[in-house]
Amino acid sequence: MPGARLFVGNLPYSVTEQDLRELFEHSGGKVESVRLITDFDTGRSKGYAFVEMATADEAGKAARELHEFNLNGRSLVVNEARPRHAGGTGPRRGPR
Repeated sequence: MPGARLFVGNLPYSVTEQDLRELFEHSGGKVESVRLITDFDTGRSKGYAFVEMATADEAGKAARELHEFNLNGRSLVVNEARPRHAGGTGPRRGPR
């Protein structure tokens, strides 16, 4: 069964990918990957991440357990990530 990606928002800026991995593994699932989104210029966390769990069932369990979980004074937002779409409307970086 394919895994499922979760969106994790309202993160404390101090949280690391390792912190998230441990938190989601503690919810009883196998974490395939964690991607903390950072600002391109400063490298500072933007306060959200994507976590991929091994199975959709594990992702659902983690979302139920961790949505509104208080992490360092912030109430997490955890839900199924929307599919990526090609293209984009943001500024393009790098050589053209």
